[in-house]
Amino acid sequence: MQDPAFNEQIDAARSGDRRALESVLTRSRQDLRRYAEYHCSINDVEDAVQESLLLISRKIGSLRAVEAYASWLFRIVKRECNRLKRAMRHLLLQPVFDEIDGPHYPAPSGILRDIANALAALPPHYREIILLRDIEGLTVAEIAERLSLHTEAAKARLHRARSLARQYLSADPALAPA
Repeated sequence: MQDPAFNEQIDAARSGDRRALESVLTRSRQDLRRYAEYHCSINDVEDAVQESLLLISRKIGSLRAVEAYASWLFRIVKRECNRLKRAMRHLLLQPVFDEIDGPHYPAPSGILRDIANALAALPPHYREIILLRDIEGLTVAEIAERLSLHTEAAKARLHRARSLARQYLSADPALAPA
């Protein structure tokens, strides 16, 4: 059972009395914290308490009965704890790789730059087959399966890709695309 004087403060806060609201929030803070410690992860306790106090200060005028204040208060903080848990779960499910550029290597020079430029100049389907064979080391049969091709078609595409890369590398550097 709540203190009658505290009930009067809650009623005054519902009516818009700022001093009464500050008093109610100050007195409720410790109870909110204890309840949040039980329902939130340890890192979210203070955030849940702060957000709950803010929501209470905004919505106390909509509280229908002073006697329902305690349960209303605890529902708010529990809902806030659940919201923070969902937000954390959502963050944990996001792949971290989206935010990372990847490894940074020095710019290729000499023959490495020429090979990189030759691969970049190839059409995507030729570039892909060279990378699968020569970088990833897949067999022609594995490449054919991955690309949904017949083995002979995979061999022909690989041969054509290597031929185009050789042409690019043997071309006059002044004529080759940058």
